[in-house]
Amino acid sequence: MLNLVLFGPPGAGKGTQSVKLIEKFDLVHLSTGDIFRANIKGGTELGILAKSYIDKGQLVPDEVTIGMLASEVNSNPNAKGFIFDGFPRTQAQALALDNLLKEKASAITMMLALEVEEEELRKRLLLRGKESGRVDDQNPEVIQNRINVYNAETMPVKDYYMAQNKYKGINGIGQIEVIFNQLCQAIEGAAN
Repeated sequence: MLNLVLFGPPGAGKGTQSVKLIEKFDLVHLSTGDIFRANIKGGTELGILAKSYIDKGQLVPDEVTIGMLASEVNSNPNAKGFIFDGFPRTQAQALALDNLLKEKASAITMMLALEVEEEELRKRLLLRGKESGRVDDQNPEVIQNRINVYNAETMPVKDYYMAQNKYKGINGIGQIEVIFNQLCQAIEGAAN
């Protein structure tokens, strides 16, 4: 089973590349944001619990997030693999994800990280904000805060996967197809 963590700061191109990877490798896309919204809309027990935290402006606890992910993994028993988007964001979440997959006799194959310098991220996010109307991508202060939070809180997850020899950094600057081909080479290299 091919299980990928697609990693990178806001604006690195994860959304663009995940669509292409899902199609090429026939993976199930698990986005924690999408899962939260679906559970909240569906009024599930976990969705109601998650909403109680979100409504207070708090982070949803790891055990609730893992519970939702476990439900999604269990509902796709014939999947060839998964691409995890927006998760894990902390080393504790990475460990919890490893434990969840271990119960399924599986594991994370690799973390693919799109590496992009901050100046380029700021340009991309401002452009995306103009084109998409996303308010969070139109304010330079909000953009910088999102990058800072990523660097402080999420970046340490890189060390977790590096220690397992599962981290692969890919230059996220260049043509979409060139970056995609580099991602595919990394995946195919890990599968062999």
